[in-house]
Amino acid sequence: MIVLGPTAGGKTALAVELALRMPGGGECVSADSMQVYRGMDVGTAKPTADERRGVPHHMIDVADPHGGAFTVADWLEGARAAIDGIHARGRHAIVVGGTNLYVKSLLDGMFEGPPPDAAIRARLEALPTEVLRGDLEHHDPIAAARIHPNDRRRTVRALEVWMTTGRRISELQRQWNDAPRELPPGWAVVGLEWPVDLINERINRRVRAMVEAGLEREVMALIAKGPLNRQAIEAVGYEEVLRHFAHECSMAEAEELIKVRTRRYARQQRTWLRRFKAIQGAIWIDAPRVGTAEAAGCVIDAL
Repeated sequence: MIVLGPTAGGKTALAVELALRMPGGGECVSADSMQVYRGMDVGTAKPTADERRGVPHHMIDVADPHGGAFTVADWLEGARAAIDGIHARGRHAIVVGGTNLYVKSLLDGMFEGPPPDAAIRARLEALPTEVLRGDLEHHDPIAAARIHPNDRRRTVRALEVWMTTGRRISELQRQWNDAPRELPPGWAVVGLEWPVDLINERINRRVRAMVEAGLEREVMALIAKGPLNRQAIEAVGYEEVLRHFAHECSMAEAEELIKVRTRRYARQQRTWLRRFKAIQGAIWIDAPRVGTAEAAGCVIDAL
C-alpha cells in the first residue's frame, strides 16, 4: 500500500494507524528523500518514537548527510529490500510517500534516458542552481513543475537530456500523463486531499513547531560534524538556517522563507498528485472532513 498526500497533510499518522489495524500488522517504508539522512530530524519532520507508536519504519536514517548524494536508485534498492522483508514476515508494507519521484519509480521503474554527456554536464554543473532552474522552466516547464527547486541533480539531468536529444524529459517519461492507469498487482494507493488554504495553514504551524523544537540547534550540530553534501545543504529549512548563520537574514526571516518554500513545494506536489489520481482504484480521502482513525477504517473496509 502507498499513502500519498501533501507535506504536513497527515500521511505518517494515517500510515501508522493502518499498520496497527491491518490483519497481521504492518510496517512503514518512508519515501522521503531527506528523512534518509541521519541527524536531520526536526527539519524533515521525521516521525518520533511516539508518532511511530511501535510500528517499524524503514528507509529512515540510512544515509550520511556528510557523505555522497543519496540517489533514487539507492532508495529504490533499499525500499524493495525492505518491502520483501516485510512480506516475508507475513506483514503489510505501507509506503509513506513524501518524495513522489520515489513512489513513481517504485511503481513504474526508473527512467534511464540517454547516457550522461560529461562535457554538457560539466557546463551545467558550473552554473548556479537559480540559473539552471530558470533554464529548465523555459525549456521544459512540465519537468520544472515536477522537480523540487532545490533538486539540483535532477534539474541538471533534465537539462542534459534536453541538450543531448533536443527532447524534453517530460515527453520521454510518457508513463506520466493523465490517462487512466492500473496499479501493479498487489498494490493499493490511498491519497489525502487538502484545500490549498488549509494545507498552507498546517505548513505554517509545522514550520513554527520545527523552529520551537530546535531546528537551529540541529543545523548547528550537523555542520559541527563537517560540511553537508549538496543534497542535504539545500534541503528546505536547512538552507535557510545556514543563511541565518551567514548573517544574510534573521532567524525570524529564515522561518518565513521556510514557510514560503514549503508552501511552494506543496504546490508542486499537487501536480504529481493529479497524475496519481489517474490510477484506477485509488482511494482518495477528504482529509479535513475525516479524522485519521475514521480514514483508516474506510481504507480497510475498501480493500
